[in-house]
Amino acid sequence: MGPRVRVALVALAMLAHGCNACQGRSREEEPPVTSKDIESPEGRPAAPRRVGVKVPMPSGWTAQVAPDGSFQFGPPGHPVLRVDLRPGQGAQLPSAEALLESMAQSFTGFERSIDQEEGGEDFTLVRVTLAPKLGDGGLGAEYPALFGARRVGEDLFLCATSPGVSTEEVHQATEACRGIEFKPPSR
Repeated sequence: MGPRVRVALVALAMLAHGCNACQGRSREEEPPVTSKDIESPEGRPAAPRRVGVKVPMPSGWTAQVAPDGSFQFGPPGHPVLRVDLRPGQGAQLPSAEALLESMAQSFTGFERSIDQEEGGEDFTLVRVTLAPKLGDGGLGAEYPALFGARRVGEDLFLCATSPGVSTEEVHQATEACRGIEFKPPSR
């Protein structure tokens, strides 16, 4: 993995964890692992998570819980979408402008162009094209990215795509982020 990709991964993680405006095995199943099933790196149980989260995933995508507690979605071995849960922070749904401002702070060494801004009562999505600025004044290879937020009840879900994903995968991740919901309990 090249240094530019590593920088982009770190920036994506920072954006997902530090949005300034926000203080699955099948296509529509909840991620299969709960906090009772995993432990944190320190050996203690991970923080509690919301059970019954439903994320509409494209065929062939799977869900897994990462060691940091985020959910990762994509084809096996190829994470496309990262989703971080912020319990009780639904009222802090960021605007598209706030997402872009946070992105600008996280991606200072990148040129970005805004491809689409979209928002509603319960979601905000921003699709961009990013390219690393090179020392000679030029730009590196461009790649598409999604940054978004979805309010479900009182909770906030932050979404971001991984570097190296295709434009089609960004579109699929956009639909998955927009469609996050809670699955009602079965009777």
